[in-house]
Amino acid sequence: MNDTRRTRGPQRRQPAMRTNNPTRHNGSGGNAHRNYERYVALGREASLNGDTVEAENYYQHAEHYFRVMRERSP
Repeated sequence: MNDTRRTRGPQRRQPAMRTNNPTRHNGSGGNAHRNYERYVALGREASLNGDTVEAENYYQHAEHYFRVMRERSP
């Protein structure tokens, strides 16, 4: 039985909608700071476990949220 709904090969995803809305990352007021702290902690943990690639990935996420916080500060 051949299921025609199945796809083969790489899946194409719709591109994410990008906006210049600064509330997108920090809608409730503390999300950027909370995410920054979370990714720094995850990066530290990965580093302590010897996984430098994963640690760098988490630190890059933390840096993104640091920039979001900096943009929002008066």
